[in-house]
Amino acid sequence: MDPKEYIASGILELYVAGALSEKENAEVHAMMLKYPEVTQEVLEIEAAILNLTAATSSKDTSDVFEVVKEKLQLTDTDETKVIPLQKPRSLFRYAGWAAAVILGCGLIYSVLKTGDLQSQIDIVKTEKEALKEQIYKANSDLTAATELLSVLRTKDIISVPLGGQTVSPTSYAKVYWDKKANNVYLDLQGLPDPPEGKVYQIWSLTLNPLTPTSLGVIEDFSADKDKVFDLKNTNESQAFGITLEPTGGSESPTMEQLYTLGVVASNP
Repeated sequence: MDPKEYIASGILELYVAGALSEKENAEVHAMMLKYPEVTQEVLEIEAAILNLTAATSSKDTSDVFEVVKEKLQLTDTDETKVIPLQKPRSLFRYAGWAAAVILGCGLIYSVLKTGDLQSQIDIVKTEKEALKEQIYKANSDLTAATELLSVLRTKDIISVPLGGQTVSPTSYAKVYWDKKANNVYLDLQGLPDPPEGKVYQIWSLTLNPLTPTSLGVIEDFSADKDKVFDLKNTNESQAFGITLEPTGGSESPTMEQLYTLGVVASNP
């Protein structure tokens, strides 16, 4: 593992706090031997804890014993031996330091645990938002599909099948023309994905004389999983065709790239 990532993981604080297993302690030792910056980070953590605990430790009272010693004057005889007073170790001072170290390590461990918990909460929130978005999209797709089926089942809809042409004999499509609403619904499931830099362009045709009128281009063909599109059509169409054109479309159809063509059977 990269030493910077290892330091940022928080495991060194747990190591100093004594909260790791034997295996984890061995891993920290190995990293300290391998990377001087890891060793330096451990020393800095320990120094920070010692600085923290110094503020909580009691004062050294050794000077009190010096005053007592000066006050004691034994004058019985010259042979009288004065037993020097020894400075007792301040157990309270060391106990205070130890307690403060434990407290500091506990605080660090609590902060790390709190950070992990907050990360888990954030992940759950993100997952909930993603799930809500999926449910919303599914409901929207279902609503759109229901509305489309309702339109396609109307008796006024004219269905026009479009067969594959020379450039792509296996291609096919279907146009559902709602003359009252001036809309066409295109089922383009039978067309292959256009190559990069190309789009499908939809044409309304009158046959005598042959006059093509563009109904528009399909910009998001590959991204649409249902391959169902709707366009406006205010023309007296006698046929429909689909050509492959450069991005943005063309003013007139490229007949060499005519993928599908279909004639309107009747004009109610």
